[in-house]
Amino acid sequence: MRGADEPTDEHWVDPEIIRPYVVTRGRTQPAHGRFDLISMALAIGPPPGPDAGLDPEHLRILQLCREPKSVAEIAAYLDLPAGTIRVLLGDLFDRELVSAQEPTSEVDMHDMKLYRAVLDGLRSL
Repeated sequence: MRGADEPTDEHWVDPEIIRPYVVTRGRTQPAHGRFDLISMALAIGPPPGPDAGLDPEHLRILQLCREPKSVAEIAAYLDLPAGTIRVLLGDLFDRELVSAQEPTSEVDMHDMKLYRAVLDGLRSL
């Protein structure tokens, strides 16, 4: 028998939903940029200091992006939804801590390295 202060099954919320919501502070879209799954992000400049006011997830993205990474790859490494990664990348982009390269149109995509990177990123999800 449950006490009056114990949550019931009706009140249980999946932590897989709460964590991304908390990480993005409820935001679902980046302030600037689209950040498609194959958009490439690269950390620029020196790593920010501890007084930069960045969340741990922001710092992990900056570590990962010392070499170019796609949104799909970052999402797989951090085990977060791509939408959450888009919002966090938007934060970093606004602070000029990452550069982003949007995908080119399909008619210009003849580079097999790009296709392979996308496939590898999707497989790691």
